[in-house]
Amino acid sequence: MVLDVVEVVSDVCRRIDAVDSRLQSFVPEIDRHRRLSAESHQLAGSYFLRNDHPLLGVPVGVKDIVSVDGLDTQAGSSLPPAEFRTPEAGAVRALRRAGALIAGKTVTTEFAYADPGPTVNPHDPERSPGGSSSGSAAAVAAGIVPLALGTQTVDSIITPAAYCGVVGFKPTYGRTSLDGVLPFSPSMDHLGVLARSVEWVTRAMEVLIPLFQPVDEPVEITLGIPATSFVDQVDGRVVDYFHRVVDLFGRHGHRIVAGSVPADPLDITRVHREINAAQFFLEHRQRVERYGHRFQPRSADLFAEGEALNPEVVSRGERSGHELRHAVTDEMNRLEIDAWITPAATGPAPMGLDARGDTAMAVPWTHAHLPAIAVPAGAVDSLPLGIQIIGRHGGDAELLAIAKSLADLLTESIEAAVPAIRA
Repeated sequence: MVLDVVEVVSDVCRRIDAVDSRLQSFVPEIDRHRRLSAESHQLAGSYFLRNDHPLLGVPVGVKDIVSVDGLDTQAGSSLPPAEFRTPEAGAVRALRRAGALIAGKTVTTEFAYADPGPTVNPHDPERSPGGSSSGSAAAVAAGIVPLALGTQTVDSIITPAAYCGVVGFKPTYGRTSLDGVLPFSPSMDHLGVLARSVEWVTRAMEVLIPLFQPVDEPVEITLGIPATSFVDQVDGRVVDYFHRVVDLFGRHGHRIVAGSVPADPLDITRVHREINAAQFFLEHRQRVERYGHRFQPRSADLFAEGEALNPEVVSRGERSGHELRHAVTDEMNRLEIDAWITPAATGPAPMGLDARGDTAMAVPWTHAHLPAIAVPAGAVDSLPLGIQIIGRHGGDAELLAIAKSLADLLTESIEAAVPAIRA
């Protein structure tokens, strides 16, 4: 067991050395190998006779807005790390108790908003890896780690997962701890994971969600496709591919029904942005007083936007999300839908590291606090595409079982269409 953990550490450090000089998914760390070696020997001693821990010896990346003892948090900014120093995050403590090794901090956009870090897309270095969990998605896609923490306030797990060709899971709001996570918009912040597979996500949720119990995969699934006005926001090539994926599921005995997201997508996006801007202002106003000149342009613009808003937009936005969740649930009950299915993004990864892409596919479900997962589903022009599956509020285990069943149907086509990334 000691040898196994030491080999894991050597392999992770070798992959970071081999790949990350071009990928830049991890925040640079002095003496990473020495730190991980010390932690691995301590882990081996502590768990030598306890092999029942679900993440024993698994290296995990941690998005750089999540506090880790011994590692600075910079949140993708040039501000002093002391600005973000808090006790170690509850999610990190849970990972450590499960036997995980913290491989390091993964790059994020500034304050988990929009100003990009240096991370490139592993499939094409000229294209965006997505934001804001860019480093976590890229590190998993490149095979450096099988699992990494991410956060989502708008689309920051789902979109990077789609662009990088990995699985990304955003649990139901509030089911994972945000203790020790730098807030963006507390009413909409979610902590989730980017992972190699749905199985890895499930293993992580057994650790991160209290009393989480996996469920069996369903034999027949009823999938709802939102109204045409929702899917019409997507690139035509992606729409064609999405419908082929849906046809595949139908041919394997799953029921497909047309439904509707009972709200105007543009109105949801506007209200969601207002609540985020207002809470971003509240979170960062003291930092702006001290270091406003160090804020990058998009962060500064969002801060100014939030400062100009009436604080009542927060309660209005929370009420809007509550109403949307109930309306979506009523539609699911009416049509007996087990889960919604949509493209995970409006197109493949766009050109340019500062291009975030369109958030339209993710916003309604984030706003309604519903669990969502992006699963790889093939490629266009060798660029990964994903499907997004959205479950019922609180139905995280059921959603993961559905996602596992559907992902298994897609595995063959994914392997054929998206070449593996080698260190």
